[in-house]
Amino acid sequence: MWKTLAIAVTTLATAGSPVLAQTDLSAYADANGYINVQALTCAALAGTWQEDADRLTTWYSGWYNGLAKKHYFNIARSKELEHEVIVYCKAHPEVRIIEAIDVMLKQEKHQPIFK
Repeated sequence: MWKTLAIAVTTLATAGSPVLAQTDLSAYADANGYINVQALTCAALAGTWQEDADRLTTWYSGWYNGLAKKHYFNIARSKELEHEVIVYCKAHPEVRIIEAIDVMLKQEKHQPIFK
C-alpha cells in the first residue's frame, strides 16, 4: 500500500510539469575544455545542474565585480541574483546569459534600497 501511495504522489507531483534533461556544462566547452561565457545562452544556464549553475553564476559575479573594481562578495545577494537570473533565463532561453545579467542588474539599480 505504501508503495502504491508513493507512486501516486510522485505521479501527481510531476504530472503538470515537463521533465527536462539536465546538461553538463562540459557539453558547451571547446576541445580544450574552455567555455565561451560571452556566447553562452540562458538555455544552457537554465538547463544545467544546480551545482554547475552555481559555479557559472559565481564566475560571472567575479567577472562583473572585477570590471566594476568591487572587492566584496555578498553571499545572500549573490544567491538571490542567481535565482532571479535563472528565472529570467527559463523565460528567455534564447538570450545570452550576459544579457540576462545586464537586465537583472539594471532592474536592481532602479529598486528602492529599503523594501
